[in-house]
Amino acid sequence: MMKHPRGRRPRGVSIRQTPLAAAPPEPDLRRAERLLLQLLAIPGVSCQERRVSEFIVRQLRRAGIPEDAIERDAAHRKSPFGGEIGNLACRLPGTRAGVRRMLIAHLDTVPLCAGARPVVEGNWIRPADRGTALGADDRAGTAAILTALLEIVRRRLPHPPLTFLWTVQEELGMYGARHVRLGMLGRPRLAFNFDGSSPEEVTLGATGGYRMSIQVRGLASHAGVAPEKGISAITIAALAIARLHREGWLGRVEKSGGQGTANVGVIRGGEATNVVTPEVEVRTEARSHDPHFRRQIATAIEQAFREAAGSVRSVQGACGEVCVRGQLDYEAFKLPDDSPSVLAAEAAVRSLGSEPVRGISNGGLDANWLTARTVPTVTLGAGMTGAHTLEERLDRARFRQACRIALRLATATEG
Repeated sequence: MMKHPRGRRPRGVSIRQTPLAAAPPEPDLRRAERLLLQLLAIPGVSCQERRVSEFIVRQLRRAGIPEDAIERDAAHRKSPFGGEIGNLACRLPGTRAGVRRMLIAHLDTVPLCAGARPVVEGNWIRPADRGTALGADDRAGTAAILTALLEIVRRRLPHPPLTFLWTVQEELGMYGARHVRLGMLGRPRLAFNFDGSSPEEVTLGATGGYRMSIQVRGLASHAGVAPEKGISAITIAALAIARLHREGWLGRVEKSGGQGTANVGVIRGGEATNVVTPEVEVRTEARSHDPHFRRQIATAIEQAFREAAGSVRSVQGACGEVCVRGQLDYEAFKLPDDSPSVLAAEAAVRSLGSEPVRGISNGGLDANWLTARTVPTVTLGAGMTGAHTLEERLDRARFRQACRIALRLATATEG
């Protein structure tokens, strides 16, 4: 879609506005919850975000936002997973002075959320089907920032230059944020990502993650007639994993050199019980806030597999082998304590009578890549709990608080 020239208001957006109010604006929270329930009911696992993206565009157009203020990029085409659609952005010129601000949420959900139907139960929203997760991660964040945008446009609230960004494929490794087309963001100076539980927690840093794919190759043979002639790839993988567990390189890793985590998340291989399995794929990850220690974890994983491959031999003396491929998914970061994004987020929380709590995440966030790409980004929660599990729920009170914070940040009325 076409971009509007910098400094010009998109066609169809009135330049009239309400007078600057003494009190910060409050969102219509009932409308926000209705919007949230609609979003939760739309399927949209990673790489299949088209329907939810199109729903958002319809809401924007009905509110009077012109087509040339709405853009998509082709981030999905740069992802190894492909996908239906890229990131979605809406840019508004300011009606008052100030640097450009950006509000962010991701569109995709994990596969466990496929088929979710939300129901309201007291102060909670939960999935109707006990066999699915809810998808509040991150439809709650999506609804919170969409609510802020719609309130601004419908009520003609004064605001600085704004960008709203909905990313794709966050759950697969933040591929939307990694490959977002920076030109459609308008050079924001402050950025606020809504993705998490507590809206009072201001996450100003996150760990870095390194993923590895390990191909373990052995030698096939008949498991009943001549097992000694084979080399079991499963045995190699089992020995390596057992060693990593025994030596403290799996789960929470705490060594004199640092702290981190590691996990073996995927094992694929084997087709029959009467065949010595010749090949297995193992996928692992290593995380740490310290890049040097993260490399130590990755090195320990690779060494365990290579040595296990050398220790499993056929009767002829041949041994297994491994091929290790790794990539940095996202680098660790920590914003300075006096970062404008951090200070504005904390002021917004305080303006609602709460005390902000600074946090560092042990999981990856869109903020990792956005910060690395020159957009300093803090993350706030939007009320979800139990993300990526069948116990996922949404705290309605916390969601409403996130909507209020989002609107104050978007209108620069955090105080």
